Amino acid sequence: MKKPTAHTQASVINLPERIEQLSAKRQEVIRPILEHPREYVLLSVRAVAKRLHTDPATVVRIVRGLGFSTYREFQHHLHELSLAFATSLDTMQAGSRDSNMPAYVRDSLSQDLKNLQGLKNSLDAQRLAALAKRFYEARRILLLASDLAATLAEYLEYQISLLGLPIFSATSAGRITHLVRTLTKQDLAVAITFRRGLRQTVEGVQQARAHGAYCIGVSDTYLSPLARECDELFIASTESTSFGASYVAPISLLNALLAACAHYRRPHTLALLKEIAEEQRKGFRWYTS
Repeated sequence: MKKPTAHTQASVINLPERIEQLSAKRQEVIRPILEHPREYVLLSVRAVAKRLHTDPATVVRIVRGLGFSTYREFQHHLHELSLAFATSLDTMQAGSRDSNMPAYVRDSLSQDLKNLQGLKNSLDAQRLAALAKRFYEARRILLLASDLAATLAEYLEYQISLLGLPIFSATSAGRITHLVRTLTKQDLAVAITFRRGLRQTVEGVQQARAHGAYCIGVSDTYLSPLARECDELFIASTESTSFGASYVAPISLLNALLAACAHYRRPHTLALLKEIAEEQRKGFRWYTS
């Protein structure tokens, strides 16, 4: 994984350990912020101090004691924390309070566009090109995902299989356990999970790494357990204005990966597509009037 920047520094700080090193009084001061990050993330240091019945200097000292060089860096951590621990209720309540139904629809589309723009601005195309190379060199490609993220794994498996690559998806605890067991250093594991991370996906990638597989993570926050367990991590926001997570950015990330894989060996892809084209023109699956 690339060396953390100031923005991603929070993902490598062992926060529980740092908290234990604070005095009991300072632990009590900071605890409300860490337990309810959404309520504090937008507040200035003065506003936070006032709400906690202390002074700004004390807040800054506590923040530095936790390993953050500045209060702004701590705010970045709170933002990631609020994403990682968000519930469906949190996202619904944070959305528009306008009673106009069309406004809800417009806000939803605006958030999706914002997520997609964030992906476009942050994604390193060279990393995807390197990942496409790994896809072709791997003995096996194993996709690990659960719950709603299973739909992303199934989508990627279906599309990549058209290129003739040895790809498999594991979306249940039992299948993850059995397929991970036979991985080696010649294999590639792609884990997809968002927010805090689902247990069976995280434990699956831990086992994959223990067997020597190169591990790729897809999440929406640098505080994801995947940041620690994977060799590299791709971020795609799932922020939403309603109760459900938005998969616009994650599916766009997968589409970008598919484009990289398709063009990595373009002649090979075109040869396969010529065969597929015949089925698409005349195959029995298609309805004819």
